[in-house]
Amino acid sequence: MMSDTGSSGLEPAPIQNISAQWSKLQRMYQQTLDRWTPHVAQRWAALAGLVVVFFLRIVFAQGWYIVCYALAIYLLNLLLAFLQPKFDPSLEEDLLADEIEEGGDVVSPLPSQRDDEFRPFVRRLPEWQFWLSSTRAVVIALFCTFSEVFDVPVYWPILVVYFFVLFALTMRKQIQHMIKYKYVPFDIGRKTRYGNNAR
Repeated sequence: MMSDTGSSGLEPAPIQNISAQWSKLQRMYQQTLDRWTPHVAQRWAALAGLVVVFFLRIVFAQGWYIVCYALAIYLLNLLLAFLQPKFDPSLEEDLLADEIEEGGDVVSPLPSQRDDEFRPFVRRLPEWQFWLSSTRAVVIALFCTFSEVFDVPVYWPILVVYFFVLFALTMRKQIQHMIKYKYVPFDIGRKTRYGNNAR
């Protein structure tokens, strides 16, 4: 009888202890990320260093080309999401056409040179998420290079050529989209222009 009450009182303790330790680790991780947030240049420099370490690992190990290719494709997808507006202008154009037919006011969701009002470019993937996802991907890819399971034998020059063709085609399409809908994913010039008018 004494062992029943003693065992029932001790069972939740290890689970609660693991849960408490996990919560503590999550808080520490989030605090570290919060401290890194304002240091944009240092974050990107650290990511560039990780990428260099990863590519040195690939070059000196003479393997894991498929991991390198998968990482490159993932980073390309992140870059495209970073360069795209949060709301697709082609869909917005259809909605604006419907609104014109109904006789409503027409306001474009994207900033353009003709606008009097400054509207910042809202990205589909914010800079912080772009950096964080890229860093996680590079770290995971780096750890994958230490497992023989991911060292699939492939003819790497084909992967390199295919990646550059894919990169060129997708960036061409993205630039055409930017020209067609008259948006620029960077607001560098706007800050100076509006800063001069504020005097």
